[in-house]
Amino acid sequence: MPDPVEKQAKPERPVVDRKARLAAPSHRPTKQKPDARIGNWDEVTNLFDPGIAMQEAARCIQCPAAPCQKACPVHNDIPRAFWMLENNDFNGAANVFRETSELPEMCGRLCPQERLCEGHCVVGKNALPVAIGKLETFVSEWQRANSPVPATPVAPTGKRVGIVGSGPASIAVAERLAKQGHAAVIFEAWPTAGGVLRYGIPTFKLNKPAVDRKFRDLEALGVEVRTNTRVGEDVDWAQLTAEFDAIFVGIGAQTGTRLGIPGEDAAQVLTATNFLVRTNLPESDLPESMREPLGSPRRVVVVGGGDTSMDCVRSARRLGAEDVTLVYRRTEAEMQGRVEERMHANEEGVQFEYLAAPLAVLLGDAGEVRGLRCQRMALGPADDTGRRRPEPVPDSEFDLPADMIVVAIGYGVDEDWGEVVPDMVRDRWARIVADPDTLQTNLPGVFAGGDDVNGADLVVTALADGHRAAEAISAYLATK
Repeated sequence: MPDPVEKQAKPERPVVDRKARLAAPSHRPTKQKPDARIGNWDEVTNLFDPGIAMQEAARCIQCPAAPCQKACPVHNDIPRAFWMLENNDFNGAANVFRETSELPEMCGRLCPQERLCEGHCVVGKNALPVAIGKLETFVSEWQRANSPVPATPVAPTGKRVGIVGSGPASIAVAERLAKQGHAAVIFEAWPTAGGVLRYGIPTFKLNKPAVDRKFRDLEALGVEVRTNTRVGEDVDWAQLTAEFDAIFVGIGAQTGTRLGIPGEDAAQVLTATNFLVRTNLPESDLPESMREPLGSPRRVVVVGGGDTSMDCVRSARRLGAEDVTLVYRRTEAEMQGRVEERMHANEEGVQFEYLAAPLAVLLGDAGEVRGLRCQRMALGPADDTGRRRPEPVPDSEFDLPADMIVVAIGYGVDEDWGEVVPDMVRDRWARIVADPDTLQTNLPGVFAGGDDVNGADLVVTALADGHRAAEAISAYLATK
C-alpha cells in the first residue's frame, strides 16, 4: 500500500556532536498569560519562532535506535524530520511527519508526548526532552501557511467504501483509500465533520480552522462527506451494505458515564460532551437539541480526573465562572491525564478537591442545582488498573456550593449501535469486536477502529487503527 506522502530517501542517521547537543539549552514556545487567556478561546500555546524551532530541533542527538520513533503509535521518523528542520528545510520536515500521519497539526497539539515520544527521548534522561510535539505542530503549520501540499486525485478504481463517523480513525481510512483511487463516503451524524477533533477538543487546545482545512483536503481528494446523516435513522444499514464494497465503522465513544447518585437528572447537571460543545462551538455546528445557551454559571463543579475534566474546568473559567472546582477520588499522582493540562488549570484559577467522591446533587426548592455533597476518600490496595483503590472515610461528608455540575468520568460506546447492526459482535462494554491485525469485524467487508473498538483513547491510537484498517480494506477490495 503506498504511503500518503511519497517518502524521501532515508539516509543513515547523521553523525553529530552528541555531547555538545546534550549541553545545549532547551527552548519552548511562548504562551498566553493565564489572566489574559481565560478571557478568550484562542490557543494557549503559540507556535515556535522559526529560528528558535531550528535551535530546539538541533538538540536531537540523532539516536540510531530512535526510541522516540518506536514509542510513537504511528512511528513518525522524528530524528529525520528534526535533521531537516535544523537545516532550514521546514517543508521537508513537515513531509516526513505526513508520511506516517494524516494529522500532524492535531497530534502535535494533543498527544501526551510526555509518555510517548518525549517520554522516551534520550535527551530527556538528563535534561528537558526535545519539544517533539511543539516542533511537529510548528513545521506542519508552517507548511500550511507557506508551502501547502496540493491534493492529487488518482484514477478511480470503481470500488466504493462507506465510512461511518468522521473522527481521526475515519479520516485516516478515507485519506489512504482515496489516494489509492477508491471512492470514500463519510457519514457524520452531527452537523459538521470532525468527530472528537471538533466536538470533543476545546478551541483553546485545537483551533477549529485546522479541522476545517483537513476536510477541505479530503474533499479535494474526492472524499464525499454527508453530515446530519445518522446511520440507522437517516440511512439504513442495509442501504450501506448494498451501496458500498466495504464499510468502516468509526463512531467513537461519545456516551458519557453517569455518576449514579441522587439528583443527577437535574437540568444543570451536564455530561462533559454536552457542556464542551455548548461552550466551544457556534450554534450552526450543534444539533438543535444542544442549542440552548448555558447561561452564566458562577460556581461550577466538575467530577473527573482525566484530560476531558481539565477541558471542562478550563472551559468553565472562560465561560465566566468565578469559582471552579474539580472533584477527583484519588490524588494527583494517580491522575492519568496530561501534567501540562493540570498545570494550565492551576494557573487559570481552578481549585482541586482530591480524595473526594460525589454522593448526591443538592437541589433547591425549584429543583435547581445548589451544590454537590461529597465524601472524603483514602487510598487502599491497588485495583486492577494498578492504582490504589479509593475507599470511603466514615463520617467525612462535606458540601461544595455549585449552580452547575459537569460529569467527566469517562466515555462509552453508544449501546444503541447494537440495534442498528444487531449481528455485529460487541463485548460486554458495547465495544465492537474486531481482529487486532486487520480490524475486520465478524461481518464480511465490515471493519471498525478507534474508540469504538478500544474504548476512549488517544487521537494517535485511533489514527494508527485507521492505518491498519485502510491496509486491510485495500486488500479486501482487491479480492472483489
